[in-house]
Amino acid sequence: MTLDNEHTLILPLVEDKNDYVCLPLAINVILNYWGEYNLEREAEERSKKYNNIKGSIFIEGIEIAERRGFLTNVHKSNLKEIKKKIDQGIPSIVIMPGLNETIQHATVISGYDPSESRIITYVPEPDTVGSIPEKTFLELWEQDGSIVITIVPKDMKDINDKDAPNTDASYRMCFECERLLYTNKVTDAIELLRKAIEINNRNDLALDMLGSIYNEIKSDEAKTYFQASIKFNPKLYLSYRGLGNYYLRKENYHLAEKYYSSAISINPNRFGPIYKNRGFIRLKLDDKNGAKSDFTTYLTQCPNAHDKNDINLAIDELSTSLR
Repeated sequence: MTLDNEHTLILPLVEDKNDYVCLPLAINVILNYWGEYNLEREAEERSKKYNNIKGSIFIEGIEIAERRGFLTNVHKSNLKEIKKKIDQGIPSIVIMPGLNETIQHATVISGYDPSESRIITYVPEPDTVGSIPEKTFLELWEQDGSIVITIVPKDMKDINDKDAPNTDASYRMCFECERLLYTNKVTDAIELLRKAIEINNRNDLALDMLGSIYNEIKSDEAKTYFQASIKFNPKLYLSYRGLGNYYLRKENYHLAEKYYSSAISINPNRFGPIYKNRGFIRLKLDDKNGAKSDFTTYLTQCPNAHDKNDINLAIDELSTSLR
């Protein structure tokens, strides 16, 4: 595609291998864009605190940026603000739905094309960018709360504060909570999320995270927080999935199927394992055709699943019983 250079930033190429537990690729790219390099040593040192963690701990990367004098902001945003930032020379990081086996991922917005109504995203390959129709981008972004992270030099403080005043710390607290959970500090995480909700009782992300923690510790409070999250964001995929998990744990299979199906209707390709869960539920409900279909979809989306052989065996047994 031909880029609209007026509204597109040229970001430095940072290879995928430079994606660290404590320095997500997206943050590494932004800091390189602002001329900040040689971040790997601190990232590796910070990572020693965490063992066998897959993915990235975003708050660690944010703190690396702040240690170098950058200003950061984590908040709920909109497309108008992102475009304005691009025109000011400021790229943004957004949290987006994952695909198949990845539940979420961070994306760097590097531009927009007003003539084609498309959002331009960073791709860690030479001479390559991503391009998403604005309507599709908004639908996907909304599924995770329309969260944006900005990182700017101190001398751009006035611009940054004017457009996105850093008065609501509740979204940053969600990222701090994520770090607590990685270190099994569950009680501290609950306390922090409760404080985030006191600051902003409409914070759908905090409500969802608190629901997930309560579900993990088998507390019935989980349902209340998932429902509140959905009230404020009817497209929050994770809360529908969370309610599915809640009702599966309670062995209320009809409601579990309902909420898993609601999540799938929002985004059928986001997270393959949800099909395995719904397939199990459909077996319990004696819906063999539905179970077979779900198990098949699960393996299509997660071809390297650790339980692939067991699921294939279940599919074969269902096929035999349906003849």
